[in-house]
Amino acid sequence: MKEQISQAFTNLSKKLLGWLDAIIQNLPNLALAIIVLVSAYFIAKYVNKLAYKLVSKKVKQESISSMIARISAVSVVLIGLFLALGILDLSKTLTSLLTGAGVAGLVIGLALQGTLSNTIAGIVISFRKKIQIGNWVETNGYSGEIIDINLKDFTLKEADNNIVVIPNKMILENPLKNYSLTTRMRVFLECGVGYESDLEQVEKLTKETIASTFSQVESAEDVEFYYTEFGDSSINYLCRFWIDAESMLEKMRAKTKAIIQIKKAYDKEGINIPFPIRTLQFDNKLAIKNPEMMQESFSKN
Repeated sequence: MKEQISQAFTNLSKKLLGWLDAIIQNLPNLALAIIVLVSAYFIAKYVNKLAYKLVSKKVKQESISSMIARISAVSVVLIGLFLALGILDLSKTLTSLLTGAGVAGLVIGLALQGTLSNTIAGIVISFRKKIQIGNWVETNGYSGEIIDINLKDFTLKEADNNIVVIPNKMILENPLKNYSLTTRMRVFLECGVGYESDLEQVEKLTKETIASTFSQVESAEDVEFYYTEFGDSSINYLCRFWIDAESMLEKMRAKTKAIIQIKKAYDKEGINIPFPIRTLQFDNKLAIKNPEMMQESFSKN
């Protein structure tokens, strides 16, 4: 028993002495690896600040700027870690880490496929100059002002003040109409006048009314006016003109203002805007041949 214990202590001392010899032999490499790790840490902090500063100039979303800065910093730290392991001649450990990172990345990617797709889509959208916070857009059946773009979703505020939250990947995969990219919008106005109206007078009056109502319309010649059809109760026309606007709200206000002024002008000139009227006519009159018999029949019942 004593011999076994003594042998165990002897083996332990040899193992410890072997480790000590290995540490002493690799002490320069260990010191160099520590220097590399410490340097990578401080470089990562500098890269974090620099990346945040550069990205924030291009992207207004702070969350995206912070995420890109952190990814840059983590990348620097990982490079320092791999260099340190290479200096210590731990190639097997390095290979194991790379293999484990690949497997873990694959598992995480499969588990968070939807979240990652929204995150990547959010980053791509944030770098698009044609999509900015404050723009009035129409996409996925919704129309409103962009109030937020983050790593998960795209937020709109509709004209009725409702908030619509749309996943980023849907914005990236579907068409988007941006009304704020230009400073001019065209207003379409459809109406009809009675068949007894002087059509040339209607056209002239409509153009002059639009030109006098909106300062953006320089003259009546800038207003487009076309008769489109002989309707059931009116002769219909289409009127188009340009205004300075960047949102659908401004366009709707302009259209409302135009309708009010045209109605006033038509009333003043006696121009009729007809509406459909349905007349019910009964040609067959009900005849009662013998009123007395009918009265007797009702009394029996």
